[in-house]
Amino acid sequence: MNKKSSLPSFEVMEKMSRGEKQKVLNEQLKWLVAYAYEKAPSTKERFDKAGILPSKVTGIKDLDNLPLLRKDELVDLYKANPPLGGLVTVPITELERVYVSPGPIYDPHHSSETYWQRHVHLVRAVGFGKGDIVVNTWMYNLVPAGLMIDEALRRAGVTVIPTGVGNTELQVQVMHQLRATGFAGSTGFFMNIISKAEEMGLDIRKDFNLRLAVIGGEMGGGPIRKTVEEKYGIATGDMYGTADVGLIAYECNAKNGMHIAEGVILEMISYETGKQVEPGEVGEIVVTPIDETYPLIRFGTGDLAGLIDEPCTCGRTSVRITRLLGRVGDAVRTRGMFIHPRQLEPAMAKFQQVAQYQAVVTRLGHRDELTLKVELKTEEGIDKEKLSNDLNKLVSEALRIKVDRVEFVAKGVIPEWHKLIVDERVY
Repeated sequence: MNKKSSLPSFEVMEKMSRGEKQKVLNEQLKWLVAYAYEKAPSTKERFDKAGILPSKVTGIKDLDNLPLLRKDELVDLYKANPPLGGLVTVPITELERVYVSPGPIYDPHHSSETYWQRHVHLVRAVGFGKGDIVVNTWMYNLVPAGLMIDEALRRAGVTVIPTGVGNTELQVQVMHQLRATGFAGSTGFFMNIISKAEEMGLDIRKDFNLRLAVIGGEMGGGPIRKTVEEKYGIATGDMYGTADVGLIAYECNAKNGMHIAEGVILEMISYETGKQVEPGEVGEIVVTPIDETYPLIRFGTGDLAGLIDEPCTCGRTSVRITRLLGRVGDAVRTRGMFIHPRQLEPAMAKFQQVAQYQAVVTRLGHRDELTLKVELKTEEGIDKEKLSNDLNKLVSEALRIKVDRVEFVAKGVIPEWHKLIVDERVY
């Protein structure tokens, strides 16, 4: 196997012509495919089934016949090939951390310097750097988000306050007293903190030092971001990523779509045809990150976006995507987390009183609301208050986000053939 060639700096790559950049990424891909084939058994199996010889791969077009690797398949691979699904190229004892994402999927903490260079470049490109004090409210336990963003910010010279999710009154106090200049977290949670500060009699413009809020993880945040900028005088930015791949795209100051990060090969694939979509069309975001620790080749994120091909006024040459427009498959992104029927089914199986059930995601103001609708086999002898509390506790634990309410419904309200999780949000 050939020795890996080093990537040019991302500052250089972001100004390269598309042709020059493609040559660099093709060389990286050739090495990555050969390395993953040798070191990751599940990757070898995928290539063998598709009849693709790594030695014949010269660019992403040579992988057209390689089926996409989807999130649901990761769950199956981790079950079938413990402990790391045959997808990670190093033994588990060489990893600093292993995260537990819903599924469960055991995401490795990345040791790849290419991975961290990409993340540092992204947080700097979105506007954070030396001298900033940033409150990081992404979740720190189990899933990668909090620690991933934390490390990227610190490597970029930022002072991080690791508050995680919850405790809105304390969040307000910390942001106020420590004169935080930045915020990282979900759009809805940021607005909860702003609302709490106003309830406490604080003036966001006068009493805080916030200059930049990088908020995302939820669809439909445009109007909220406009409010943040115009009413409160705080600039906003956006980054897009997944637990598996890390950060994938970011918004520059031009605010005309999100740039795909250097070191990530993007395909925008039509869910109907399996072919690359044209600029202006909507497709599934499919990525191949140059990452020797966790080489997910042709990973289908399940997220839908539009492809933007025209040059950006900021001068960067990377392809851009719109903000997320929806999802394919059964998972639903809620409050920055994916919830999936696989998580819901085992929890609900413990309640023999339940005939049918359905989780419904709606949006009230700036917050995603999660309602669990339940049809009982019979109401005779049922203590609904106790059952509601038990359902709420167990399902919230299984989904890792709080169920707002349990609603008992009459027979027929939930159709016999129905999705277990439905998204009724309107943006």
